[in-house]
Parts: sequence; structure tokens; C-alpha cells
Amino acid sequence: MGEYLIVDGYNIINDWPSLKALFSENVEAARDKLIEIMAEYRAYKGINVMIVFDGHRVKDNPGSSSHVKGVHVVYTKEQETADSFIEKSVARLAKNALVRVATSDWAEQQVILALGGIRVSAGELRGLVEGCNRDIKQRIAGRSADSINTVDGSLSPEVARKLQKWLKEP
Repeated sequence: MGEYLIVDGYNIINDWPSLKALFSENVEAARDKLIEIMAEYRAYKGINVMIVFDGHRVKDNPGSSSHVKGVHVVYTKEQETADSFIEKSVARLAKNALVRVATSDWAEQQVILALGGIRVSAGELRGLVEGCNRDIKQRIAGRSADSINTVDGSLSPEVARKLQKWLKEP
């Protein structure tokens, strides 16, 4: 059984202060930053991540789908909302997998639950991402402390005693 996290892209961007500020300056940069954050989360958690961005108001938009850093990135086509795409995806995937959907849209959360998915608010997702970042930093800090190359860890007790004796001699 696989595990999926489907992210309502613009909903999350507009909820997270750092992404919202970036979005007001550069829409593409905000999307790229969210993709980067979710790619790191995906790599750490070992789950499938899909980010869906609304393209329904863009005239003659055919939509697109690609993989960026292991994350499935979807831009919906004209007349197709991110919500409808997410709902279809949950209906399809929830039959054989655990599916979480990150959105703070209350109505969308209710539909997701009815389809067999699990809702994750934007704030909860931010907390999950921050928790993973803390875990990564702790692992790196622990690894560097464990990997200090010391001689005493590889000496036999007899050789260690002799060296201690030599150190004490004048």
C-alpha cells in the first residue's frame, strides 16, 4: 500500500507567510520554492507527493503534468479547478493507498474525507515539514559528533594504558 500527499499548491502558498510574501513578488519563485520544500519532504518521508496548481482561468490552457525533483507537479487545464483534479485523484488513489490532502479549504476537506482521504491543513503541513527539518538537522549534528576521528576508540586497552603511562612521565 503506497502513501500519497496531494498538495493544493496555491492554497498552501497563500497560507504560509514566507511563500505568500514571495508570491506577491514573483509567482513562479513561490511555486518553485513550494516544490523544493515538498521535494525535500518527499525524500525524507519516502512517500509520493503531488502538487496541484489551478490553471482553470487561463484561456486556452491545455494543462500540464511533470515530475520535478521527484514531485509530481500538475497545472490544471482551462475550466478544471485544482479542487476537482484533487477530488478525482483521491477517488482513484484512495482505493489502494493512504491519501492525504493538504488544503485549508474547509469545503474541500469535507469532500476529501467523504472520498476516503485524510485532510491536512496548511498549518499542519507546515508543522510536519518543520518537524522533518528539525529531525534532519539533529541527525546531521549527531552524525558529525559520531564521526569525529579519534585514536582512542580504536586502541586496545593495553596500548591505551601504555600511552597513558607515557603521557604521565616527565
